[in-house]
Amino acid sequence: MTNTTTEATPPVRTSDGPGTTGRRTRFAELPGLMSLMTGDEKHGPAATSTLDALWVLYDRVLRVSPETVTDPDRDRFLLSKGHGPMAYYAVLAAKGFFPVDRLPGFGSYDSPLGHHPDRLLVPGAEIGSGSLGHGLPLAVGTALGLRAQGRTGPAVWVLIGDAELDEGSNHEALAHAGAAGLDRLHTVVIDNSSATHGWPGGIASRFEAAGWSAATVDGRDHEALHAAFGAPHPGRPRAVVARVEPKNA
Repeated sequence: MTNTTTEATPPVRTSDGPGTTGRRTRFAELPGLMSLMTGDEKHGPAATSTLDALWVLYDRVLRVSPETVTDPDRDRFLLSKGHGPMAYYAVLAAKGFFPVDRLPGFGSYDSPLGHHPDRLLVPGAEIGSGSLGHGLPLAVGTALGLRAQGRTGPAVWVLIGDAELDEGSNHEALAHAGAAGLDRLHTVVIDNSSATHGWPGGIASRFEAAGWSAATVDGRDHEALHAAFGAPHPGRPRAVVARVEPKNA
């Protein structure tokens, strides 16, 4: 799979992006930021599989910044795939949600950056996560809550792993979201071939059968990810399956 981001270009998205605050950052910085996080139980493959999708979301899509993390009309991003949060922490630090110098303490006793994100400790984190199968139901509830409040502007995004679709709670959630026409709900599925059960026709077909708009793209291709994230889907929730290299490759 090919990453189409050109690293020799000027820094991407300075003060004009939807979720930035003027901090000049490059995608090429992220591996260096991730390397600051050491220790046991890093879940490296789980982290690196999400890196490109997370960057595109925070750099080009999400309407949230360090200054708007409590704004009721912000976009919500829920990391369901929370057992490998290094990429998430690197992106949040790069975007100024917390200082970069917190990264080396990752996983230590007194660090706010745990092996699973804690919404009470990590600026910008919407949920505490790590246990598989919870993020999509929480995202559905968030979208329903915003609808009940009459807030039609905020988008709700949730990132899940393909193995989470082994959990029944996700199927109940995606079935309800499709029937309810939650068109402010977006699910990114990182497909690194770690699911136990296969899906005839592919993962996207499961969402489509439940009334979602869905697409499958190269999870390392930033332009393809951005196009899929921004595709219109009136009256339906949106799912983007981002295929990356197999977990055990």
